[in-house]
Amino acid sequence: MLRIAVCDDEEKQLDQTAALLHTYLRSHPSLDGQVETFRSGSALLARAEGAGGFDLYVLDILMPELSGIDTGRRLRALGEGGEIVYLTSSNDFAADSYDVRAFFYLLKPVEENKLLQVLDGAVKKLNQRRNSAVVVTTADGSRRILFECIRYVERVGRVMRYYCTDGTVDSQTIRVSFREMAAPLLADRRFFLCGASFVLNFQHVTGVEGRTALFDNGQTVLLPRTVATDFKKSWGNYWLEENTAW
Repeated sequence: MLRIAVCDDEEKQLDQTAALLHTYLRSHPSLDGQVETFRSGSALLARAEGAGGFDLYVLDILMPELSGIDTGRRLRALGEGGEIVYLTSSNDFAADSYDVRAFFYLLKPVEENKLLQVLDGAVKKLNQRRNSAVVVTTADGSRRILFECIRYVERVGRVMRYYCTDGTVDSQTIRVSFREMAAPLLADRRFFLCGASFVLNFQHVTGVEGRTALFDNGQTVLLPRTVATDFKKSWGNYWLEENTAW
């Protein structure tokens, strides 16, 4: 199922965007999609916080009280990893949309064909993320963990501890090197090996201050001095490529 949230304070624009999204979903019945509309960022945030987030957010930027950019920042702070598409009448906010890891930035009036093209790209990216996972053997049996749910992995004693968006998972005792155990993650460009005992997911890193990596839930990880510069550069390149990849 594809859950889409549309947020715009202008009722006419909100209805027009929602209608385009319904048209898209009718032409892609396999997505089994749903569209919910919101007139303010605060209403959307309340829904996301109280009943779970969405796969795709289509947000107006220029809204009173809480702008689309601020709404996006708060969604990321909640740990929401859904794709964000911004709609705006001004091209002054491109840098801000990059700051909240937006998938795309469209100027109003939105061209139907362009929006449908962007939706195809967003859905493709979502499907790729949903299908990427690692199977971890734990004391309670095997568990499949989606890559997008992993913030970082740490070696703790002789186990791999996965810090995920829904809690932590400890592997059984590992009998090979940390790097070898982390190989399935490191094959994905989202993950970066930090020294001998950490793997961090760029997808959940919101910034790097000195040697400290900042995560979307407020957690921090102190980077080894030898990798801090390379990590920051690779993190920046990851998001630059993410915004142009499709």
